[in-house]
Amino acid sequence: MTTHPQGIRIRHRGALPQVHPSAYVAPTATLVGDVRIGPRARVMYGAVLDAEGAFVEVGEATVVCENAVLRASAVAAEQPVTLADHVCVGPHATLLGCTVRRCAYLATSASVLQEARVGAGTVVAVSALVHARTVLPDEFFVPPHCLAVGDPVRIFAPGDPAVPQAIAELGFAGVAFGIDAALTDRLARYERIAEVRVREFGAHLDDLRER
Repeated sequence: MTTHPQGIRIRHRGALPQVHPSAYVAPTATLVGDVRIGPRARVMYGAVLDAEGAFVEVGEATVVCENAVLRASAVAAEQPVTLADHVCVGPHATLLGCTVRRCAYLATSASVLQEARVGAGTVVAVSALVHARTVLPDEFFVPPHCLAVGDPVRIFAPGDPAVPQAIAELGFAGVAFGIDAALTDRLARYERIAEVRVREFGAHLDDLRER
């Protein structure tokens, strides 16, 4: 692995992004910290890959399209973003601390949250959401604008009245932010979440842009 001259590369927490010589990173894509771009991978314009305290790994011939966000974390636990070979990540997709197996297709504006696992050959269609800790089997299909929750996975259409309870059962605040799920005071909960992010993102004060 060598450092590629393209893209905006930020040294974060002492780690410098590494890009395989056969990969392409667009000039306006941003790689932050321990980001590892594999052979023949393509990271397109405006994409942001941010390792935070963990790492982001992009496999061979995997494509990350325009304005996608891949962000790892180590707040609640080590939550890297790992994409296997031949994965397609569509424009404006958001992947947070998740694992995506080979040949998966994540369409435009799809979202996959912390500790979720997307199986090989699986499709997450346009604007669908795979919630935290959800496990999608190989060659599964999440329809457009739908919500996938749990293991075994359940699919909810927009407006389904069962959605709030299904999400509550995940303990999302604990998974994503290390916040006690029993905390019911919403103002206190979101204040703590903001403080968690302030501390986590404060590490960027020491970032260095590589030339």
